[in-house]
Amino acid sequence: MIIRRTQGGIPNLPFVNVKEAILGKKYELSLVFPNLQESEELHKQWKNKPGPVNTLSFPYDESSGEIIITLTQARSEAKKYGRKYKEHLLFLFIHSCLHLKGFDHGDKMEQEEHKFMKKFISKI
Repeated sequence: MIIRRTQGGIPNLPFVNVKEAILGKKYELSLVFPNLQESEELHKQWKNKPGPVNTLSFPYDESSGEIIITLTQARSEAKKYGRKYKEHLLFLFIHSCLHLKGFDHGDKMEQEEHKFMKKFISKI
């Protein structure tokens, strides 16, 4: 399920294919694109940091979870990381799916991010 609380469109990315490759076909995932105000509130609530969050991952159980991605934050960060907007959005989604899979930041997670970016970058 995809929930958009922003104005404008959501970039056409292979969200379902990425989700299935990382989490499996039976995993139930909600993908939420909050508006800027909601994003700032979530960042304060969950990370105790000011400003909008780029992404948050919430596992509910082993077979379901939720990912929150702020589109405006993804767009503003893209250049910082040397990526195009859609590439960075894809990266954030992959990164969040890997967190739901149980990965923590580190070398192993970066290897997995690279593997899935390589697999799906041509599809955007």
